[in-house]
Amino acid sequence: MSGFKTIEKQTNPSCFQPQSQSQPRYEIADVLNILGSKLENLGLNSWQLRTLSALRKCRTSALGGHIDACDECGNLSISYNSCRNRHCPKCQGKNREKWIENRETELLPVPYFHVVFTIPEVLNRLVLHQPKMVYDILFESAWETLQTFGKKRGLKMGMISVLHTWGQNLSLHPHLHCIVPGGGITQDGSWKNIRNDGKFLFPVKALSKVFRAKFCEKLKLQLSLKFDKNQTGNYENESENYENLRQSLWEKRWVVYAKKPFGSSQSVVEYLGRYTHKIAISNQRIRKIDAENVTFSYKDYRQKGIKKQMVLSHEEFIRRFSLHILPKRFVKIRHYGFLSSTWKRIKLKNLQQNLGIQPKEKPPPKVFQPKCSCCKVGNLVTIGTFDLRGPPTWFLEMSRNLAAPKSAI
Repeated sequence: MSGFKTIEKQTNPSCFQPQSQSQPRYEIADVLNILGSKLENLGLNSWQLRTLSALRKCRTSALGGHIDACDECGNLSISYNSCRNRHCPKCQGKNREKWIENRETELLPVPYFHVVFTIPEVLNRLVLHQPKMVYDILFESAWETLQTFGKKRGLKMGMISVLHTWGQNLSLHPHLHCIVPGGGITQDGSWKNIRNDGKFLFPVKALSKVFRAKFCEKLKLQLSLKFDKNQTGNYENESENYENLRQSLWEKRWVVYAKKPFGSSQSVVEYLGRYTHKIAISNQRIRKIDAENVTFSYKDYRQKGIKKQMVLSHEEFIRRFSLHILPKRFVKIRHYGFLSSTWKRIKLKNLQQNLGIQPKEKPPPKVFQPKCSCCKVGNLVTIGTFDLRGPPTWFLEMSRNLAAPKSAI
């Protein structure tokens, strides 16, 4: 490591510490470790089990790791590799920041609205057996609903939508969080607001009715195709038959909620960033794990967001968490209209210039350079890697306050 001037500095023994105090005390992985082989008895499919296995191994010796040296104080430390699974509560930070940076280059000086599309609970049983079909219909119906209202005004709309499938208590509650600019592109390529004051999008009651009609129409078509192919699954005589579902769907109140516009376009992306890489429950919400149960906090929105705690058995906690493991390769963040990748690649810069702002180039990929947890000043530089067999002997000796052999550095 020529030029690495600080390796010869005396290693501070206090730097060999367990996890930071800022890290949560309990993790989902702790519950998975307690259950062990019992996971096989929870009735989960192979993809769910594979995902849970990744979360269980994340940042443990099972995935190997690397040895880092601080370029300031010379401290040596190890870091275990991440699973990078999108359902892992420990692997979303970098993805979220990267997504936010890319979206910031696409902002327009126009009002933005946060719109939420929710489907009724009567569909939950169908979601359990046909999640991809129902979630795809949810995306398509929400976008076609906005398109319908935009076309009446001669506008091409845009939308960024993120799928969430959970409620605060880990129940199944599929809904879309959407960021919708409060206007659209006219036929001559210019921008036009829905309203001059920028304080209103579309009537939510009208949105709800059109959304319900679009969704039911698509659901009826998809279920009829499955019947034609004799792939009706477990609901041949029950709720997978659209005629049995139809009355319940049209009797239920469908909810579309549109919040007031954001204060600035910059706050739009920061706000949506809370939702893009969120998972069903974070480790910070887990308050206690004992031999039998898991205790976690949640907000009861039926009582104005009062904070409460829920106690579930290990098996029930993981069963509920697994409800929100998305199908393999399912795209949970989608861009539509003039916010789609094809449109943005060709025309976005011209639109930004017409609206009086200077287009921004996407920032180059950042090299992740973690800070030293010992001196809090230096950057960590990787000087070696290891597999599941663990760190090399020389590092283990150093962690016992023995000098590392020069050949290792």
